[in-house]
Amino acid sequence: MKTFRIGGVHPQDNKVYSAHKTITEVALPKKAIIPLVQHIGAPAKPLVQKGDKVLVGQLIAEAGGFVSANIHSPVSGTVSKIDSTKDAWGMAMPAIFIDVEGDEWLPEIDRTPAVNAICKLEAKEIIDKIKAAGIVGLGGACFPTHVKLLPPPGKKAEVLIVNGVECEPYLTCDHQLMLEHGEEIMVGIQIVMKALGINKAVIGIEKNKPDAIAQMQRLASHTLGVSVEPLNLRYPQGGEKQLIDACIRRQVPSGALPIEVGAVVDNVATLYAIYEAVQKNKPLISRVMTVTGKDVKNPGNYMVRFGTPIADVLEAAGGIPDTTGKIIGGGPMMGRAMSNVDMPANKRVSGLLLMNKEEARRNTPENCIRCGKCVQACPMGLEPYLLSKLSYLQRWEDMEKHDVMDCIDCGCCQFTCPSNRPLLDYIRTGKATVGGIIRARAQK
Repeated sequence: MKTFRIGGVHPQDNKVYSAHKTITEVALPKKAIIPLVQHIGAPAKPLVQKGDKVLVGQLIAEAGGFVSANIHSPVSGTVSKIDSTKDAWGMAMPAIFIDVEGDEWLPEIDRTPAVNAICKLEAKEIIDKIKAAGIVGLGGACFPTHVKLLPPPGKKAEVLIVNGVECEPYLTCDHQLMLEHGEEIMVGIQIVMKALGINKAVIGIEKNKPDAIAQMQRLASHTLGVSVEPLNLRYPQGGEKQLIDACIRRQVPSGALPIEVGAVVDNVATLYAIYEAVQKNKPLISRVMTVTGKDVKNPGNYMVRFGTPIADVLEAAGGIPDTTGKIIGGGPMMGRAMSNVDMPANKRVSGLLLMNKEEARRNTPENCIRCGKCVQACPMGLEPYLLSKLSYLQRWEDMEKHDVMDCIDCGCCQFTCPSNRPLLDYIRTGKATVGGIIRARAQK
């Protein structure tokens, strides 16, 4: 079996707690808080005012630029205010607050379970519908999908790489989605192939999901141009560049996008959302999230409407155990500890990991011993020990010269460090600073 060729690690996957748990809907909240920033790019601009009545699926905020995404109401009720709220890390963000009243949907949304396998739309119509539905990448990056489907002049897509890897430990939402909605995902794949004008797609799935591999292979056998590539376990194989290398043996150059090697990468959850948008007229208003942890009472995979407080999602999984030392938004490798659980679920949150106090305890950092393990583990071929030191010294220009913007925040360096050094913490800080400097320079 294949895998990518540079760096990577193999952490214990710990997926047993929520694996094969049927997707369960979380009850609607009494009040929904809809952030206007749920994607990479400019914040969405609100289209509603205090006192307006809204229905499920109604457009309530429009994209604020080319790289931005529409936002739709996940609930029905009355807009109570447009104000700021805090995210899980205490940062203020604009949001629309809605008092929930029933569950009334726009009539044009098809809520029947029957799979609509035939897409009669042309490529531009497909992309326009994806844009209108506010679809973003649900694998973690939240990049507006319609932008990805419009390659820049001179670039052409040749193959769609479908990310069914879910290499992040503990998380199982994509796995379960493939088991329960594989047919819809396959239709979504065909829709994107049509939009891109290509005739080849490869679905990458790691071998710790044999039932998902079998399911998607069965469906692919009836679908022209689609194949399944079982992959060896290797984190972070779900990264775009790593998955392209694993599936088709092409390496994306430093600073470049997948389209440079003729590839477009979409997560299985994104493709399911595309199916629902194009075939069912349903905008992106919910997603499947994994709630898990060794002490969680009801770990599982939950369908959550955006705007639902994280506290409500945790309550659906049995509440927060007394042993909890840290709640991670996402998985343990790339996720971040949350400072509050009042924030709303949104397009960015793929999972909630409740670590007990023993797991959450960090070991005491020691001096770097120059072992080079972080360099060997880095899937982007960087020098994490150096980038971390440069960040500590606030040498931002040197960090840029050493390609810090290529870092994908995977945490392999910190995971493998025998001295317990907080490499990723420093690199993330430096990367954010350097990114700001680059953006400011571009605007001059």
